[in-house]
Amino acid sequence: MGFVYALGAYLSWGLLVPVHFRLLGAFSPSYILAERILWSILFVGGLVLIWRKRVRMPFPLTRRHGLLVVSALLIGVNWLLYLRAVDQGHLLDASLGYYINPLMSVGLGAVVLGERLRPAQLVAVGIATASVCLAVAWAGDLPAVSLALALTFALYGLVRKVVGVDPMIGFLAETLVLAPAAMAFLWLTPDPIFPPDSRSLLLLALTGITTAVPLIWFAAAAERLRLATLGLMQYLAPTCLLALSVLAYGEHVEPHRLAMFVLIWLALALYAVDAFRAGRAARG
Repeated sequence: MGFVYALGAYLSWGLLVPVHFRLLGAFSPSYILAERILWSILFVGGLVLIWRKRVRMPFPLTRRHGLLVVSALLIGVNWLLYLRAVDQGHLLDASLGYYINPLMSVGLGAVVLGERLRPAQLVAVGIATASVCLAVAWAGDLPAVSLALALTFALYGLVRKVVGVDPMIGFLAETLVLAPAAMAFLWLTPDPIFPPDSRSLLLLALTGITTAVPLIWFAAAAERLRLATLGLMQYLAPTCLLALSVLAYGEHVEPHRLAMFVLIWLALALYAVDAFRAGRAARG
């Protein structure tokens, strides 16, 4: 089930979310961020009320639950960076950031959580690492937004795995932590909190769904999967984002990124074959 949750999250982030936010191009990234925080609270708060008997409440609270403040700040920064990249037409930079992120997740899993990789998995991670290093060396620089997106989301995945709280409750707590800043921004901005035209209002309201659902799925997957597996599956999102930026929005793919794409999918195929064999061996 963790695989299904991860697949849903990454496909949503790679296809649905960027298209949605491109449709909101008339608004600033900060305004969209504030709106998506408040609409997410309404959406997830409603789900918690409806499914309150199915949701695992985190009581009694422990010191570990305080880490949700850290995860809230990390995901808030990540959202803002992503929105700025979409707004400025830098989907390829965002894509590169999310290509780097899984490598950071694998590294954090090994260093912080002591996750061990089998030899074939080490080779897969090595190929993926080499592909990103090749792309960066070929380009001559690493865009700051790419590195920041990768680092904030890798740390977010680690914190959510450590906290181990119910995905919906954790997401609701994070958005509640961010709510005061969102409300203060909307109070001070000259833009109306509720746009007068119904199309913009509907698109902003839907940010609650397109923000909350993939992140809840991701948190559910993080509880069930190893960080190494979760990290390497994440290559689905930037691959979809890369295809979208080229086929739908006309961005140009340099040769070094094309080479990175081919090598990363080779690494994914190797990792998947090894995971399949290990699963079959465990069952037999």
